Amino acid sequence: MNVLNENTTSTAIPSQPGSQRVAAPWLPIERLDGRSLQYDDFLARFVHGDRPVVITNICQAWPAMREWTPEKLARRLGSKSVPIGYGREMPFDRFIAEVLASSAEQPGPYMYRSFLHDVLPELLPDVMPPHDFAFPRRYASPLMPEKWRRPDGYLKLLIGGVGSKFPVMHFDADNQHAQITQVYGDKEFVVFSPADSPCMYPRAAFPNQSMVDDPVQQDRARFPLLAQATLYRTVLKPGEMVFVPARWWHAARALSTSISLCTNMLDESNWQGFHDEVVAGVAKTSPEDASRLGRQLQRVDGWLTRLERFQRRRPGLARALLFPAMLAPLTAESAPDPSRRQLRIRVPSA
Repeated sequence: MNVLNENTTSTAIPSQPGSQRVAAPWLPIERLDGRSLQYDDFLARFVHGDRPVVITNICQAWPAMREWTPEKLARRLGSKSVPIGYGREMPFDRFIAEVLASSAEQPGPYMYRSFLHDVLPELLPDVMPPHDFAFPRRYASPLMPEKWRRPDGYLKLLIGGVGSKFPVMHFDADNQHAQITQVYGDKEFVVFSPADSPCMYPRAAFPNQSMVDDPVQQDRARFPLLAQATLYRTVLKPGEMVFVPARWWHAARALSTSISLCTNMLDESNWQGFHDEVVAGVAKTSPEDASRLGRQLQRVDGWLTRLERFQRRRPGLARALLFPAMLAPLTAESAPDPSRRQLRIRVPSA
């Protein structure tokens, strides 16, 4: 989940003299029960429909739902050093102590850089089996170029205390869809549509990051265009997941001590944007490499599209042949269990 740069700071931008804080009107994010929502319906209505949704009643069988309290994790992991943000590590037990002491007046640290496969593989069995709604789809394909092959969906741990929040309102880079599953405590999410991007005050150097310091109590003197944007809000509770489509602006803050998991998804719905963004990034340093990468990604897209359509049209034959699901897994059931071994995979550095 490549959303921030090392130069990003977690310090909120202070209000300027004459600021006009306004409690923005908002709409709720749609909520559906995961016990009755079909996966194909989720894909059609929300992933391909470009709509956020909260899915309730999922992951109840995960050991994490019973074992992941701040105190239990602190005893289990002890003083193991873990990444918190860019360029910042802390002993886990000291981090948890600061999280538990966090308050609205003095917010503690917020963990957003701990990829489980890379730093906390011992926790992986606690979040298995993976649930379909957070399955990374094309990231799990062995046909993906190695740099972007993430069968875990960039699975990472997010922990914060009262008053703490993700450092900046943003949308995920590489045109990724995001899913955040709540394990412990309550967390508020706010999202804005890509249609409102002109009102989000993107940073010149990092256009997927907003200069807006508080999307809820809005400073209309500094950010007057926010009045034209539609704010959607929800509160996630344990066993609930929010799906945030590609290029939707989002931010989160902990309402209580909060533990959640984040994954990313790539499929045909957001492939073209992924292709364009990563090729453009390479082109900044090497147009020739960008051209080669573009052709490679087009070939991968062609193969994956054919294999995915074949599985949908001829499911019985596809199951008998085995290789379509191996090369282009469509669900968590058809993909290898990502907790069986520690993956040696690239962690985004910017």
